[in-house]
Amino acid sequence: MTAKTAAAAARATVYGYPRQGQNRELKKAVEGYWKGRVTADAFQATAAQLRRSNWRQLADAGIHEVPTGDFSYYDHVLDTTVMVGAIPERHRRAVEADATDGYFAMARGTQEVAPLEMTKWFDTNYHYLVPELGPDTVFTADSGKQVAELKEALAQGLAARPVLVGPVTYLLLAKPAPGVSANFEPLTLLDRLLPVYASVLADLRAAGAEWVQLDEPALVQDRTPAELNAAERAYRDLGALTDRPKLLVASYFDRLGGALPVLAKAPVEGLALDFTEAAAANLDALAAVGGLPGKRLVAGVVNGRNIWINDLQKSLATLGTLLGLADRVDVSASCSLLHVPLDAAAERDIEPQILRWLAFARQKSAEIVALAKGLSQGTGAIAGELAANRADLASRAGSPITHDPAVRARSGAVTDADGRRSQPYAERAVAQRAHLGLPLLPTTTVGSFPQTTELRTARADLRAGRIGVAGYEERIKAEIQEVIFFQEKTGLDVLVHGEAERNDMVQYFAEQLTGYLATQHGWVQSYGTRYVRPPILAGDISRAEPMTVRWTAYAQSLSDRPVKGMLTGPVTMLAWSFVRDDQPLGDTARQVALALRDEVGDLEAAGTSVIQVDEPALRETLPLRSADRPAYLAWATEAFRLTSSGVRPDTQIHTHMCYAEFGDIVAAIDDLDADVISLEAARSHMQVARELAAHGYPREAGPGVYDIHSPRVPGVDEAAALLRKGLEAIPAERLWVNPDCGLKTRGWAETRASLENLVAAARTVRSELSAS
Repeated sequence: MTAKTAAAAARATVYGYPRQGQNRELKKAVEGYWKGRVTADAFQATAAQLRRSNWRQLADAGIHEVPTGDFSYYDHVLDTTVMVGAIPERHRRAVEADATDGYFAMARGTQEVAPLEMTKWFDTNYHYLVPELGPDTVFTADSGKQVAELKEALAQGLAARPVLVGPVTYLLLAKPAPGVSANFEPLTLLDRLLPVYASVLADLRAAGAEWVQLDEPALVQDRTPAELNAAERAYRDLGALTDRPKLLVASYFDRLGGALPVLAKAPVEGLALDFTEAAAANLDALAAVGGLPGKRLVAGVVNGRNIWINDLQKSLATLGTLLGLADRVDVSASCSLLHVPLDAAAERDIEPQILRWLAFARQKSAEIVALAKGLSQGTGAIAGELAANRADLASRAGSPITHDPAVRARSGAVTDADGRRSQPYAERAVAQRAHLGLPLLPTTTVGSFPQTTELRTARADLRAGRIGVAGYEERIKAEIQEVIFFQEKTGLDVLVHGEAERNDMVQYFAEQLTGYLATQHGWVQSYGTRYVRPPILAGDISRAEPMTVRWTAYAQSLSDRPVKGMLTGPVTMLAWSFVRDDQPLGDTARQVALALRDEVGDLEAAGTSVIQVDEPALRETLPLRSADRPAYLAWATEAFRLTSSGVRPDTQIHTHMCYAEFGDIVAAIDDLDADVISLEAARSHMQVARELAAHGYPREAGPGVYDIHSPRVPGVDEAAALLRKGLEAIPAERLWVNPDCGLKTRGWAETRASLENLVAAARTVRSELSAS
């Protein structure tokens, strides 16, 4: 096929779309079901309506082939676990009794049964539920969800392509089930899993699927020869099936590397590659293997993870280069649009010219359609779009928002000494223990307390002008008093003010820093029904005035116990924002760190003796390829130290991380030089404590004993058992007792009971230590 014919065949498609609806209708329906206010039929009807709306939006925009199966009540990896029948034994009875309730029990747990572990989806802020597998796992096919959603789309007269998590990625994401040896490798179950995929593929073909997409993002990571051989075997076997649709194997988030030759020669009909994060590498590798003769190439040239408009001319040049490398070239985003908000046109508070720099899911769909049209019909067919795009790109590049000389001068003057504490940890620890006077196994929380309906209503009333600033602040003071008095009564040793005034741990700071933009409707799924509005980091960053000192000082005035100052660290401020793409991330991180350094100094000057700088995203943002990690960790740890190193030796610096695989970054955690770190550990059964011990981590640590992403209340014995497991790895004089994460999403009743049990567990174990 000639390049001209290939161009004429270009089609527009996407891999996935935001699930929540314009007004988070899915969140409201699911949470209403959990609370008994919405029936199962009603919430499922809402979900079906959202699916139809998504497909119609895409089709109306000109998307030629819509995805199905990407929609989820909670998580698409959990959906895959259901599809392949890998239900953990402890959840099997609940699933058999009621499939919907059993599904949510796996996601959230019940009072009697713990949920599946949760961790980050590659280097995004999306959380997936980790499959639990063992040598006795029996897979069984359940294609009901996938077939039903395909039929829904086909009934609307749409060309539809089911999207499934691929078998290799599914197994590489899995972990050994509880009680199974940690040395068990789930990938050894591949031959057992492939027949189940074969059955699902046959069902989808029978339901009318022409193509099925199998997502294999795990193949963009460093993979061993054995893992690449498994991928080769998987797609050799699936490709050899006679009763199947055409197969499109998709990867994204980075370069494929050694997996590209494996997939290029596999007997599948198409590949989908990321040409944003790794454009040059994937282009070169594709050319090196001789392209994809006779196959379909879906080119992800529109960034599916960021919100800046595409450079259409640049993307067309990339697409033109690809025309000679495949039988057919189609156009898509680099990954599912799940990772961006729905519609920038809904924003009313962003200046119109700046709004033209932004592309959310709907705008990205339009870009994809324009690129497919330009590729098929020539640039003259999209001359207007190209001219407008050039003007918008120039407007952004020339805007004074993006360049503040004072910020850049200060950042350029930073020295190595600015990022180092004045004394080593061993000396600081002595000073801090004398200053704080804490008991063995000190108890604390990670920061936030429940954000009640009353708090959210007060915040909404302030925005709408229904109450004044004075009335709102009285409400915040009352909430802080309640939180402080509860903690004192419960017996916690280091208190927090509860963050009643904060809408979000990143947005709250972004709204007070120059260079950030905030959205009103830019919701993105973090996990389950938890949605966040990542702010947009558009320009150079500085702090105009203190951001947290007033409320922290007020809280401290209510108690003789230390109250932590709570800040979000520079890496997390970047990772949980839509970050600018016109300068190196390390440069932006340094600007944010300097603004936060000023806040740390002001907190200390106001009498705050314990300051927590949260960095839950440090592991999340770790590059997927090991070769890229040293450079990232160098600027990331420097930014943290720059934030926190200007304090006195007796001021205790805490940090916090949650829901990630920490083993890869223990050395970097050490390099942060924080005095205390709290980490998620309850769902992973203290795995991180063992990883810290194996590294020889010399500082204090609080591996969590209370899983805050589940509504269940851990009993005293359960929390004490986790503490004892923690003591096997971390000496008592360096072990803290705390929840896994902040309590913002929990209700007050479960929070009270859980923290009372946490304190009781700490006292129990202290008594055991004193008696031994």
